[in-house]
Amino acid sequence: MEDGGEEHATLLVKDQTSCHGEESGSLVEGPQEPVCKSKRSDWRAPALILGLECLESMAFNGIATNLVVYLRSVLHGGIASSASTVSLWYGTSFFVPILGAAIADSYLGNYKTVLISLVMYLLGMVLMTVATFMPYTPVLCEMSSCPSSNGTETLLFFAGLYLTAVGCGGVRSALLPFGADQFNNENSLDIKKRRNFFSSFYICVILGVITSGTIIVWVQENVSWAIGYGIATTCIALTLIGFLVGTPIFRKREPCGSPVKSIFQVIVASFRNMSLEVPTDSSLLYEIRSNYTQKLAHSDDFRFLDKAAVISDLSFANGSCQSSWRLCTVTKVEELKILIRLLPIWVTGIFFGAAISQMHTTFIQQGTVMNTKIGSLAIPPASLYSFEVICVTLWVLVVNKVILPATRTRFANGAELTQLQKIGIGRFLMIFAMAIAALLEMKRLQSVRDGRPLSIVWQLPQYIVIAGAECFAIITQLEFFHGQAPDSMKSMLTAFALLTTALGNYLSSAIITLVAGVTRVWDSPGWIPDDLNKGHLDYYYWCLTALSLANFVVYLYFASKYKLKKVLIS
Repeated sequence: MEDGGEEHATLLVKDQTSCHGEESGSLVEGPQEPVCKSKRSDWRAPALILGLECLESMAFNGIATNLVVYLRSVLHGGIASSASTVSLWYGTSFFVPILGAAIADSYLGNYKTVLISLVMYLLGMVLMTVATFMPYTPVLCEMSSCPSSNGTETLLFFAGLYLTAVGCGGVRSALLPFGADQFNNENSLDIKKRRNFFSSFYICVILGVITSGTIIVWVQENVSWAIGYGIATTCIALTLIGFLVGTPIFRKREPCGSPVKSIFQVIVASFRNMSLEVPTDSSLLYEIRSNYTQKLAHSDDFRFLDKAAVISDLSFANGSCQSSWRLCTVTKVEELKILIRLLPIWVTGIFFGAAISQMHTTFIQQGTVMNTKIGSLAIPPASLYSFEVICVTLWVLVVNKVILPATRTRFANGAELTQLQKIGIGRFLMIFAMAIAALLEMKRLQSVRDGRPLSIVWQLPQYIVIAGAECFAIITQLEFFHGQAPDSMKSMLTAFALLTTALGNYLSSAIITLVAGVTRVWDSPGWIPDDLNKGHLDYYYWCLTALSLANFVVYLYFASKYKLKKVLIS
């Protein structure tokens, strides 16, 4: 695999400006560049944003962690339909950040995007909480004799559920970059503090997950669903209040316009210049010489796109060379090439996301039909997600403190695992995670036949392995996409890296629905019936194991062919 040289790419050019808040030492001349309003860096602003993220994470995971149980036990949905609904909702909550990032960059800015999203978030939470206060039959039942849920309750709940997904997506797309905007790029101390801010932000997300996965989930299952959702709603209300209170101390960055426009300019210019020949000497291609913006080196692949940078007599006629819809710089062309190179890596992330989404669906359903008692303590199956989050944190420490130093001593040149290699390890671990889940389900079905329900503790190994896969693949994938992205597209590519989670959830929903439907026709009641003791969830996990193996092989091929971006120094 290629060496993870994106760090070199971002460090070679120091005096550059990014419209997405990256380190810069000077501003690019021109009215189109965004400028933060003149306010001194205030430590209270990022500290407040970290607290708000912790509350938001508690609220989101207070819904997400136990959603499949609520749909099954309260709204009386089927096993397959409940899992499919949760996957669709998760996918929506991760898809919306793409739209949120585009709106924030082009029109509203991060502050207004967060504010509007929080209002929608709160409204959705209120609707869901009101729905949970309505009477229901809190027992599992056979679908033939199960009373239908109240139509008004269902309408309110699902309206609030998807309104919450939209609000959450908007917050997710803008709150982190808004927090980064609170630091002064021209102050070396502020730059160091901002690096620490990103780490602290992730820790706040984890704290929210752990808190919701223990306290809120316990309240939902042992006290009242309404009170549990009420706690989550209160968290969002406090987040909105805190955000409004902090308005006077926040530094706001104006929107800088969407980078998508330059992509279309390259495509249009390439087709308009179809009749032109690309010169053998790449130095003859069009480029603007400037010390203020990052320049990318020309690459030989996707040569058709190079036509967008070919200079012709027509380009200079009537000053038309000023039009980026006919003539584009080499850097703009290379930015589009980077997107094309990342596409196969991105697609393998979708299949990885489909497998990892089992934590929120079938893993929980598997846990509900196991013995959840450990002594006198009842363990909610959904709370094991908090255990997985703790494992992710431990994996991060082990990787940084043990594995990476070990690789540096192992390799002769002192190199360590590249980012592409780390992602590959994550893809590989997912194969084992799905295989362990399949073996556990086989053992669980045997224990049911023997009349000895299997303890939920047996689920811990699959959570530990999937946590390692998440540490190596998801976190590193965000870093890789951010590092490979041109300065003008860092937010967009980071959002696209998050989008793999959304599309993975959609793919998981489709796979579950397909498997449940097809196997029901083959052999009733199918692999994923409402009573898992009568099904074969283990066969479903073996299918995901095979899919993860194929995905790993495809990833290896494209990762070995990947060309890292190269930055020119003026």
